[in-house]
Amino acid sequence: MVVVMTPEATDEDIARVVERVVGVGGEAFVSKGVVRTIIGLVGDIDSFHGLNLRSLPGVGDVHRISDPYKLVSRQHHHERSTVWVGRDIQVPIGPDSFTLIAGPCAVESAQQTLEAAEMAKAAGATLLRGGAFKPRTSPYAFQGLGVRGLEILAGVRRTTGLPIVTEVVDARDVPVVAEHADMLQVGTRNMANFGLLQAVGEAGRPVLLKRGMTATIEEWLMAAEYIAQRGNLDVVLCERGIRTFEPSTRNTLDISAIPVVQATSHLPVIVDPSHAAGRKDLVVPLSRAAIAVGADGVIVDVHPNPEEALCDGPQALVDKDLRTLAQAVRQLPPVVGRVDASTLTRTDAAASV
Repeated sequence: MVVVMTPEATDEDIARVVERVVGVGGEAFVSKGVVRTIIGLVGDIDSFHGLNLRSLPGVGDVHRISDPYKLVSRQHHHERSTVWVGRDIQVPIGPDSFTLIAGPCAVESAQQTLEAAEMAKAAGATLLRGGAFKPRTSPYAFQGLGVRGLEILAGVRRTTGLPIVTEVVDARDVPVVAEHADMLQVGTRNMANFGLLQAVGEAGRPVLLKRGMTATIEEWLMAAEYIAQRGNLDVVLCERGIRTFEPSTRNTLDISAIPVVQATSHLPVIVDPSHAAGRKDLVVPLSRAAIAVGADGVIVDVHPNPEEALCDGPQALVDKDLRTLAQAVRQLPPVVGRVDASTLTRTDAAASV
């Protein structure tokens, strides 16, 4: 069961609902989004019905949800959500706009990261991606610069104005990553790391949740539910390809997952064509497909010198490919009723009004 509070609900109204639920032996998980607060209830449904929660101040509605994922389901939240990312400048990811996120797969140096950020911004990106912590298949591969990488990203944000999306791989690192980043990314290998999901849910930052390489859509949404249950409804889902029998690409981009998830969940959904394909020649075609099917954005790799990249150089865009992507991002979203996210950015002051 889910209690949807009105936009005007106070902290006292929320506390009153929680107190009633706990009083009959239930649990209440409070999740706050940009506009409204949702309280997920766990316990005996009949006991909850006896509380007459709809009559309480600040309660907008009460829903019994059949989906196993209560808070991220569209059963109680019929309109799709927009997640705002950033501090002084906030960028939307949601159904009204199309958002380009771009940057280096890994932060290697201050100069490389700044050059990649400038390339990304010139192509129309409004969010900068960059990995400071890199989970790699081989223990001998480059694992990232860690905290030094976060400091570089923060410096590039000051120079370019681009909010930062970066991955966190260990629950113990969540506080330091949240201190530097504007959005926390949970990668495909950690989609089922439930301790990490709970930690990012409590971090107070928007979360980008990538689909596990062997995960079903329901498992993916259940992972998002772990984050929402810890108080954070600002979750963006990312389809990045699943592992199949086909060896022609690194992964198989499940393009059908975007409309399926959008019909099931209110959360925004973006696509990562770079990690799906593992080849730069497929990034632009897959980005076009993502736009056509209704994705809320794409996240791509760019690098000033891909042949020298310490991580995923073959999929990084540069020069002509990046210009072609920029053209697609300008021309195609309006065809499907989207506007450039940069036209909807807002300041922190405007967000608080």
